[in-house]
Amino acid sequence: MESLQERVQRVLKEEVAIVPYDARWPERFRQEEQHLRTVLPRELVGRIEHYGSTAVPGLAAKPIVDMLIEVTDLEATRALIAPVLQADGYDYFWRPTLGDDVPPWYAWFIKRDQPGGTRTHHLHMITKSAEFAEHWRALLFRDYLRTHRDVARDYGALKVRLAEEHTHDRIAYTRGKSEFIAKVMAKLNTA
Repeated sequence: MESLQERVQRVLKEEVAIVPYDARWPERFRQEEQHLRTVLPRELVGRIEHYGSTAVPGLAAKPIVDMLIEVTDLEATRALIAPVLQADGYDYFWRPTLGDDVPPWYAWFIKRDQPGGTRTHHLHMITKSAEFAEHWRALLFRDYLRTHRDVARDYGALKVRLAEEHTHDRIAYTRGKSEFIAKVMAKLNTA
């Protein structure tokens, strides 16, 4: 049986591959949203957003649909949602938002095309509370890229380069994008 630390290390070393935009990604989001609204407790789930690079038309991305899901209560999510999704084959992690073992914590799920297979979706379940404001601000980054194709193109080129440099190091890949994202967000803060 794999320990939590072993599971985390395994998923962090999975391949980072960037592919050209796939026009099927929005439909994959809609299908997963419909599935989640069918199987999860209605009183716990609010807004569900498609975010990340697969939500930006024309942008190269990891072929994984990121979903930001508002839940009303994280402890209830752990108790009621996690078992439902785990039984449905999702990998589940109770994950820190800011680095290693630093609160706030949230529920993160990986959906795969088959057990042990390729990732298809990442589900990030958070509340509307201020402690998760940065997660919700990611929607502003998504929207900026949707309306600024030149910036999206530059971001896509950066992601391709980083994926080539950090093929099996998801942390380094993510850190490599941080400066670019911060510059865009700074523009939004001064606008």
